[in-house]
Amino acid sequence: MLLATVAAYGQAPKATPKAAPKAAATAGAPAAPSGPDVAVLGRISFKGQAPVLKPIAMDSEPTCAAKHTGKVFPETVVVNPNGTLKNVFVYVKTGLEGKTFPVPQTPVTLNQLGCMYDPHVFGILVGQDLKIVNSDATTHNVHGAAQINPDFNIGQRQGAGPIIRIFDKPETTVPIVCNQHPWMKSVAHVMSNPFFAVSGADGGFEIKNLPPGTYTLEALHEKYGASTQQVTVVAGKPVTVNFSFSSGQAFVPGSLKTLATVIVP
Repeated sequence: MLLATVAAYGQAPKATPKAAPKAAATAGAPAAPSGPDVAVLGRISFKGQAPVLKPIAMDSEPTCAAKHTGKVFPETVVVNPNGTLKNVFVYVKTGLEGKTFPVPQTPVTLNQLGCMYDPHVFGILVGQDLKIVNSDATTHNVHGAAQINPDFNIGQRQGAGPIIRIFDKPETTVPIVCNQHPWMKSVAHVMSNPFFAVSGADGGFEIKNLPPGTYTLEALHEKYGASTQQVTVVAGKPVTVNFSFSSGQAFVPGSLKTLATVIVP
């Protein structure tokens, strides 16, 4: 299953053409919860020099290029204007063993728009539908290169109906690429619990509705790897947990443990 945005149960965002990010808060500014249901919040800081990424050449797909107003860059590393890191996946790694969670009936939607995947990083629950749609006037080839779950490789023509896939086991950092357009990539994280988030254009994230308890959180980035922290959640009092990645660090692999968490259909 796939992941969606910065909230529990991973609801997928509406697909829109890429736009220049708005100016974010200053680096180091404390995060503020967006509502009373927020249990954990924080920001992902980035230290060092951001890598220089080359613009994507879409000359072979003029209909895709026309959907963008300027240059399009890979989303492997997106450093925000306030010195934070976008597209970091944060989830509860341990502390929910033996808990049961219903599988959402709403699918996670992965859109192909302007020959880019949207969202770039998402979370999805085991057993939840992943709905892959093609909004482009061209053919795509959706390749989910999973290691624990079955690999899939499916062509999708212009105007074709959605592709539905389901992941059966927890698995982090599942690359989804397009064999027709090698620059296209999305990263799915398949979870056994709904408590996860993806850092946004200000580097912030929120995990909602997490019950009181002590947990291990893991932050995952596709280039820089994993970082973990322990956190204790108290009812009615959001706890702040910040992570940091740096340009010089080597990739640190995640170590997702298949939790004894039961997913209820």
